[in-house]
Amino acid sequence: MDSATQAIEFLARSEHRVATLEALSEARYDRCDLRAVTGASDPTIGRVIRDFEDRSWIACDGRCYELTALGEFVTERFLELRDGMHTSETLREVWQWLPREMEGFSVEQFEDAVVAYPGPDYPYRPVERVTHLLESTESIRGLGTTIYKSGNLDVFCRRVIEGMEMEYLYSLPILRAIVEWDPDLIARAFACDNCTVFLHDDLPDDSRCGLNIMDDRIGICGHDPDTAQLEAVIDTSSPEARDWAVTVYEQCRREARPFDVEELSNADVDARENTLYVEPR
Repeated sequence: MDSATQAIEFLARSEHRVATLEALSEARYDRCDLRAVTGASDPTIGRVIRDFEDRSWIACDGRCYELTALGEFVTERFLELRDGMHTSETLREVWQWLPREMEGFSVEQFEDAVVAYPGPDYPYRPVERVTHLLESTESIRGLGTTIYKSGNLDVFCRRVIEGMEMEYLYSLPILRAIVEWDPDLIARAFACDNCTVFLHDDLPDDSRCGLNIMDDRIGICGHDPDTAQLEAVIDTSSPEARDWAVTVYEQCRREARPFDVEELSNADVDARENTLYVEPR
């Protein structure tokens, strides 16, 4: 093990060492205050101080300790590594639904993400998370397989009928599947003045995940391409993530065309009439 890896291990194996660096990155502290803010015992904080002084990470100015320039560098880099590992752990169970084709995507944009995926004892977390997001916004823009053949379609249509501003980009197969779910309800939603639908022939990641842009959050919804089962919801309020999502959406929006009900005329969306009627807007 090289010396750099040993230094990382030295910090990582002691919560009091990390807490001391975090505290000193924010203010100068004397020994008593350091003990209080880190929760360490007096002998422990004494050992931490000696170890850090030996490594030239802290220096004493009168009765107070402060980070040296080297200590500031170490603290910043270590906390970045820790935050990165935290993000990695957060996204580990849903990595396969992260975008691959949406240009500009970065895991760093989702450092504070809320992740919902089916657990072994409770499979409904993703559906409930999407429902919460729909109930919490007055507008939504999206593309792809975000709300698709799931319990969320009821809520989605209800919110549109209630007045939620909706603009969505679909591929034709996904739109057909949504219409087939409930032609009458979809027709009511599509007839609303606050509802705008576009078609796109080559949406990025369309067989795997879709993108939602809401009032305060943006979200990625991942689906099983074979069953259309909602498998993961990853949402964040990060401004960087929002800027990325808006850029992706606007690019796809420029490439899209207005929805024409005639494009669905060959779909068997109504078992009785073998046709779909949507009020023209």
